[in-house]
Amino acid sequence: MITLTHDQIEPLIDWTAATDAIRQAYIDASAGRVNLPPVGHITFPETGGDCHIKYGHVTGTTSFVIKVATGFPRNADAGLPNGNGLVLVLSSETGAVQAMLHDQMLLTDIRTALGGVVATQSLARPDARKLLVIGTSVQAQWQVRTHAREIPGLSEITMWGRTPAKILAAADVLAPFAQVKPTQDLRSAVENADIIVTATGATRALIRSEWVRPGTHITAVGADAPGKQELDPALVAKSDLITVDSISQCSDHGEVSHAIKAGHLRVDQLVELGKVLEGSAAGRPSDQAITLTDLTGIAAQDIAIATAVLNAHQDQRPR
Repeated sequence: MITLTHDQIEPLIDWTAATDAIRQAYIDASAGRVNLPPVGHITFPETGGDCHIKYGHVTGTTSFVIKVATGFPRNADAGLPNGNGLVLVLSSETGAVQAMLHDQMLLTDIRTALGGVVATQSLARPDARKLLVIGTSVQAQWQVRTHAREIPGLSEITMWGRTPAKILAAADVLAPFAQVKPTQDLRSAVENADIIVTATGATRALIRSEWVRPGTHITAVGADAPGKQELDPALVAKSDLITVDSISQCSDHGEVSHAIKAGHLRVDQLVELGKVLEGSAAGRPSDQAITLTDLTGIAAQDIAIATAVLNAHQDQRPR
């Protein structure tokens, strides 16, 4: 059995290979080539924490993956990381454990960020230059890093957060990767943005519908569990194209679920991102359209990133 720790995993990540793998994961999932059982959720109201258990198998492959990821926001008060977890890779032929990747949330953070940038690349206007990232968390920072890396034409990256000290701290951490403009004026930042990425743990809408101008693309990654919400349901409903990583998952507990439950949106209006990437569904309808991608995170991504890491590890082993 292969056992890799966070520090061993990080240098094994090939960004180009990982991005391609995440893109293919969406395509495979939408094509029905991935067995994706319902997500397991455990919530801990007394601490504000939660645990996600995601698992799946790509048809025809010899391994399947079980991923456990935790998020405990109050850990920061004690100087502990908010996120933790591991990825197990098992044989689909014998059930034997093949690898344990004790990534401490690293792989989840990266695959989520890459999923976000794949969505943005696919649906933002070709001339989009101004990015707004809402949130200051580790995931928000990864969204800045991946967007700056994969969308080189960006001329402005703005970050909003509720706490000024946290915005400045995040901007300092990101300085080697991108120049970030901190702001606390959320409305003006939204009105000025071409691309908006939301990556918070919010439980009620942060962005109002009337703030978003025509031509904007929104990638929403924060609402990955029941009770979470970042967008005004009216904004979701007025979007000209709504893509999701999984129709069943997002309509149950994703960003779009709030608009569906309020009667503002029908499930048949949702398009899976994999269909757009594969070319069987249309992408951005016009330069003036508002496009939205709701990402709740699917096990196909976890399979893709774990496989990419194990392939890189195998390539480094003596022959």
